[in-house]
Amino acid sequence: MTESDPQDLADRYIAQWVVPDAGERRAAIEQLWAEGGTHFLQPPVEMRETAAGLGFDRTALTAQGVDAFETRVARSHEQFVKEAGLTFRSRGDAVRLNDIVKFSWETVSTGTGDVVGGGLEILVLDDHDRITADYMFPGA
Repeated sequence: MTESDPQDLADRYIAQWVVPDAGERRAAIEQLWAEGGTHFLQPPVEMRETAAGLGFDRTALTAQGVDAFETRVARSHEQFVKEAGLTFRSRGDAVRLNDIVKFSWETVSTGTGDVVGGGLEILVLDDHDRITADYMFPGA
């Protein structure tokens, strides 16, 4: 088992979301992710409330596998980075416990530098420090 620096991993994880070039973004994703890795996203409050109103007791959005995650990152990049003028950065608080890495991140306006959001990330790693599960909690 390798033990990469948790902050370096957090920084590389955040970087994959802001890479403008699709080929570079794919390469970053392939370096970080295990082939069958799964990204779990806690949806925004509005979406959870709507689902609860329809009788769903749990809501989670998932993307499984490198191709699905690449689509997720590309759409996020288009919506938040390219169109909304935002970027993401780690808060510099990454910690590792065995195969788990936890860190917080911020959403920042590129125009003003203001922090406009953020969240919590929990990554589960394989023996080669590739992501097998990613739990994203925006707003945390």
